[in-house]
Amino acid sequence: MSDSGRPAAPRRTRIQDEKENLILEAALDVFASHGYGGATLDRIAAAAGLSKPNLLYYFSGKEAIHSALIARVLTGWLEPLRALQADGDPHTEIRSYIRRKLLMSRDYPRESRLFANEILQGAPRIGPALEGPLKELVDEKAAVIRGWARGGRIAPCDPYHLIFAIWATTQHYADFDVQVRAVLGAPAAVETRYEDAARFLEQLFIHGILHAGNAADNDCGKN
Repeated sequence: MSDSGRPAAPRRTRIQDEKENLILEAALDVFASHGYGGATLDRIAAAAGLSKPNLLYYFSGKEAIHSALIARVLTGWLEPLRALQADGDPHTEIRSYIRRKLLMSRDYPRESRLFANEILQGAPRIGPALEGPLKELVDEKAAVIRGWARGGRIAPCDPYHLIFAIWATTQHYADFDVQVRAVLGAPAAVETRYEDAARFLEQLFIHGILHAGNAADNDCGKN
């Protein structure tokens, strides 16, 4: 019994955790490849190497699997933005944020495509998360960027569109990987590709938009 007098929740076993992780990893492949509509329990079960009844022992259905995946993706996807520190050097903080976002695109392309597919459908299953935790975090970090501008540490800049621009340019390498490889050529090494992207985006954002010395020329907002 728990301290409240209620029966204690059964302790999860290692096998349960392993099976759920196996299912979520398989589902991530299926959802990223086929979208929500094209993902079926049969496909997810086959990708996980389980029977459909066995899969349904761990998750009540496709919606439950998708919800668990989205929650996990959102938690990890927002970590780079959470790491942006108000008391840090703005150029260092923005540079680090760009690189962390590129690493996420490099290391978690399926998660990026899962999220992009959900957004393209109108975010029917994650609207509350976008309007709640995500918006709250973006508002918090936009205030940090606005404070840097008011203190003369960076050029005046609309913080929301700066964040959107970093999202767009970094996540492009995950969501449009096939196009990137087609244009750059198949032999282009992944490490070289992402390092080249990081250097260019640093030049674009750090030495352009964020260079306080060029504030008059680089004013991209009055917020």
